[in-house]
Order: sequence, then C-alpha cells, then structure tokens
Amino acid sequence: MIHKALRLIRQYHEKTQSELAHELCLTKEKLVSIESAKTPVGGDLLQRYSEIFDIPVSSLIFFSESIEKEGRYAKKVRNTLAGKVLDILQWMHGRNESRKIKA
Repeated sequence: MIHKALRLIRQYHEKTQSELAHELCLTKEKLVSIESAKTPVGGDLLQRYSEIFDIPVSSLIFFSESIEKEGRYAKKVRNTLAGKVLDILQWMHGRNESRKIKA
C-alpha cells in the first residue's frame, strides 16, 4: 500500500515522475519501479519524501504494511483506514484533474 500512497502523493502535488525522480536523486525507471511495487521502499526514501512534500515520516509509515509484531485485528483496522485515506486522495486527485479540464 505504501507504493500507491507515494504515487498519489506525487500526483496530488502535480509532479511528474521525471521531476520527482530528479529531486529524489533517482532514475525515472527506479521511481516507476517503486510506484509499481516492484522495488521495496526503505526508510531513507521515506525520509526524502518527507522532506520534499513536508509530510512527517510517521504519516508515510502509517501506510506501510511492513510493521512487525502487530495483532491481526490491528492490521485489519490499519489497512482499512489506510485504504480509505488512499481512496480519498485518489478522489481528490481526480477532482483536481476534472477541474483542470473545465478551466
């Protein structure tokens, strides 16, 4: 889920993959791989996202499914909440895109 969250954050801030890859000191191909969940996301990358988008790392980690030693119920609740937040971000991005088309 973290991969989708990172992609939606980039889209919400209207950055292209090339622009963000440059800011992250990555190749565009590497960013594409991260956003498509083919490459794992490490703490250093989350820190760079945090700095670029002014989002606390803890908020980014919230979306991560790699938190160890959690109960099954806690994981289910967290995944449900994270999914809802991602749905809201996706809806906001779609709404912003439709406003651009009308303008």
